[in-house]
Amino acid sequence: MKTLTQFFPNMYRDSVALMQLSSKIAKLPGISAASAQMATEANIDLMAEAGLIDERPPTRPNDMLLVVHGEEDALAEALDFTEKALSEKASGGDGTVQRVPPKAIVMALEEAKDANLALISTPGSFAASEAMKALHRGLDVMIFSDNVPADQEIAIKQYAHKRDLLVMGPDCGTAIINGVPLAFANVVRKGGIGAIAASGTGLQEVTCLIHQAGEGVSQAIGTGGHDLSEAVGGLTALTAIGQLARDPETEVIVLISKPPAKSVADKVLAAARASGKPIVVCFLGAKLADIEGDGIDCALTLEEAAFRSVEVLRNGRATFRSNHGDKPELQARAEKLASQLKPGREFLRGLYSGGTFCYEALLLLQDSLPGMQSNTPTGKVTRMPDLWNSTGHTVMDLGDDDFTRGRPHPMIDPSLRLERIAQEAADPGTAIILLDVVLGHGAHDDPAGQLAPAVEKARAASGAGGAPLFIAQICGTDADPQNIAGQAVALREAGIELCSSNAEAVALVRAVLEHIKG
Repeated sequence: MKTLTQFFPNMYRDSVALMQLSSKIAKLPGISAASAQMATEANIDLMAEAGLIDERPPTRPNDMLLVVHGEEDALAEALDFTEKALSEKASGGDGTVQRVPPKAIVMALEEAKDANLALISTPGSFAASEAMKALHRGLDVMIFSDNVPADQEIAIKQYAHKRDLLVMGPDCGTAIINGVPLAFANVVRKGGIGAIAASGTGLQEVTCLIHQAGEGVSQAIGTGGHDLSEAVGGLTALTAIGQLARDPETEVIVLISKPPAKSVADKVLAAARASGKPIVVCFLGAKLADIEGDGIDCALTLEEAAFRSVEVLRNGRATFRSNHGDKPELQARAEKLASQLKPGREFLRGLYSGGTFCYEALLLLQDSLPGMQSNTPTGKVTRMPDLWNSTGHTVMDLGDDDFTRGRPHPMIDPSLRLERIAQEAADPGTAIILLDVVLGHGAHDDPAGQLAPAVEKARAASGAGGAPLFIAQICGTDADPQNIAGQAVALREAGIELCSSNAEAVALVRAVLEHIKG
């Protein structure tokens, strides 16, 4: 195996385009790994940590850096493929070259004079300056980029907040604005529930379940993961609450996040109470008593956040709780599944692509599975000593930086998770492999088509020791481009037990493990 390192001067491409390009290169014959990224200091550091490069190349931040591992004969083809992909130009049916896309925000505004939002996906060191250019022109901003310095995030959010403009992000992966899905987002109907979230897959889960319940979303506003920190002060969340409070199409507001800093939570909840609209709050892991009251309803899971907001919209009050473990039908499913396991298979291995799904699972399982480990530990969960080898009960976020350095996110390219499925299934101690399947714009165009064969292969390789159970939930809607019904059929045919939500999947896992222990 050889390594090709090539840089392309002044070849800017946004983060999503480069993740997709990396995924395509990695699938070429003879290629084992590929990473195409802008040559910023942060990206080069990540490549070095991942072992993709040994020395810092003489590049500039506006250069694109390509690193490919593979068979020597395949590297030239990979380079040729990359060069063609980077040089493609839109052409008309008569062979004429179409107009050159605008190179700056001001140029774009000349063509789209009614535009009111700028989506920024540049290397993090450039994102704040581009955001400020958009804010100066009265645009709301969504920043997909990460690695934006904290002082720059604070500065642009303070500027925006004073002018009642939104800065979604940095590191905002999901939003639905005026019915348009942005970045990793699902296709949901318009309706009366406005959502504000500091988590991407958390926002996807809630909006999808609202859609599946027959209601819709007015706006789904991502704040970025740092917004509710004490340093940033919840500035985007506060602006978003104010805007939804004035929006006649928004009848109920739902807030989704990990527990904020107390001073920030106090400000955000005070603003929510003052909005004059019913509020459902899901601060995952927070105590109900710390939130509920004075017009605020508290949800303990993402599923509850969706269904309780639907109940409040329809009836003015909520009763739903994610108490799946108390339902006889789930216990019957668990008993049947547990009977399929061979003796010795006793451990859970969670392989999540969505960070919020992983976080929620850890919170829901930490009391029933002592000694549980993760690469993103929280509460009673400890950090796994070896990221590449699981022991005991282990639940991982494969979309975390631990696993995405130098490679695309698993929602775009599932290769790493497929490898991990084979590894965990081969462990004779593995009882259950827990998965999330995320649909929508930005995600892989056929995740079931990738996942089902890997599960079938893992089952076939198990031999006399029997296979582990596979339990999953699909985060998506019937309007998503991947066809959720077809995805479900393919996964069930591969022997995967499907649940309607992450909370239900975790409850089923817990019940199966209880039956195994007797």
